[in-house]
Amino acid sequence: MEAVLRTAITDHPHPLIFATISGAHLYGFPSADSDYDLRGAHVLPLRGVVGLDPPPETVEIHRTQAVPQIDLVTHDVAKFIRLMLRKNGYVLEQLLSPLVVHTTREHEELKALAPQCITRYHAHHYVGFARTQWELFRKEDPPRVKPLLYVYRVLLTGIHLMRTGEVEANLVRLNEEFRLPYIPDLIAAKMGGGEGSQLRESDLELHEAEYERLRAELETAYGLSSLPAQSSARDALNDVLIRIRLEAGTGRCASSGDP
Repeated sequence: MEAVLRTAITDHPHPLIFATISGAHLYGFPSADSDYDLRGAHVLPLRGVVGLDPPPETVEIHRTQAVPQIDLVTHDVAKFIRLMLRKNGYVLEQLLSPLVVHTTREHEELKALAPQCITRYHAHHYVGFARTQWELFRKEDPPRVKPLLYVYRVLLTGIHLMRTGEVEANLVRLNEEFRLPYIPDLIAAKMGGGEGSQLRESDLELHEAEYERLRAELETAYGLSSLPAQSSARDALNDVLIRIRLEAGTGRCASSGDP
């Protein structure tokens, strides 16, 4: 599988700073039919970013004929850094994912600065994200386990972040802290039954109550959090970006390294 994933990133048109695995594999509940979500950052050519017609900042490569399917989405490093500074927990999860397909010196530099990007206002990202996932889950008929697991993953990640300042996206590890008794059964159902595994209608009332309880717990954790109100990483990230851009002009940027 590693060879398949590495082959996918060779199709990228720009030098990659990093590519990591996100989605169900990162969250701890992949099934046999789960696709691979690769996320990362790349470097646009210097001539492109200083000209009047810059290339698109986001590159998407979808290998729908591959088995399993592979979905690769990366942002130019400037866009990725802007997202890091916009209280976007999702990009921090991608950056810090332990499932690394491609890495570089610049990847390590961005990871080292990630803790300085975390603020108490990241709670708003997770509250909104959880609400969106819950609405998607409630629209399904019959309801599936997968979107419900995403709801819990987002809520527990947000609460844990507010309490500890640490980004943890794996639901199995998160539940070692929260000990929610229904999580192991939901994960087993998803991993054993695949993407289409369904939830029992009789369990909906329980999960609605738990969604409301955990959302309130996230709001409380936000109110009690000792995390800073603002990121302190802007100047350092700006310096990294300038150096990456200048090195891109000489062809020295994004030197490859093995994970």
